[in-house]
Amino acid sequence: MQICELTGKGKQYGSNVSFSQRHTKKVWKPNLQKKTIIIDGKKVQMKLSTQAIRTLKKKGLLTPVGKAV
Repeated sequence: MQICELTGKGKQYGSNVSFSQRHTKKVWKPNLQKKTIIIDGKKVQMKLSTQAIRTLKKKGLLTPVGKAV
């Protein structure tokens, strides 16, 4: 499933428009990565979009699993 487990970001649908103005169906998928994060002292593996990972790093909520906060 192409859905971020944290933000709910999923597939987007639209049209690919060529030079001759033909419309063909197109799907944009989010860039999902498997990340192991610590929640309440437990390691949890989640599928997160790269945008969500960047936000968590910026807020200081995501640290590498081997290191303590």
